[in-house]
Amino acid sequence: MKLVSPGEAAANSNHIPAEAGEEFVRIGEMAKKYGVTLRTLRFYEDKGLLNPKRDGSTRLYTRRDMARLKLILLGRKVGFSLRDVKQMMDLYDPTGSNTKQLRLALDKSEKQLARLQKQRALIEDAINELSNSMTAVRQMLTERAAPQASAAG
Repeated sequence: MKLVSPGEAAANSNHIPAEAGEEFVRIGEMAKKYGVTLRTLRFYEDKGLLNPKRDGSTRLYTRRDMARLKLILLGRKVGFSLRDVKQMMDLYDPTGSNTKQLRLALDKSEKQLARLQKQRALIEDAINELSNSMTAVRQMLTERAAPQASAAG
């Protein structure tokens, strides 16, 4: 791994050109770019979801790591477990057709969509119940305020 000179590093402290044209990003820049904490990135590394290069104790993330983080964050956003995300990503083969990976992703996505639709229905029911309850409470308050207004008049 070839790092830049101190002068070059000062000019651009976040991006470190490597051999073969690959560029590395330090953990702080990675966290900032994707809106996650350093702890989150370390956690994903501990779980085997990310595998940054190391220069001493410095973590250096590649374009591949960035793509994987995007997938992790998308998976989490739609409700997949980290185990599900890892299963799907681990099936990726850059030289293959990835049909097994795509089938697994589709299967998991269909199941997750059904769970989300069920949750949405439950949330809509809860919203309707709460709205109806609030309407009833407002009505009671209006009825109880009316006699006080007429007694004061």
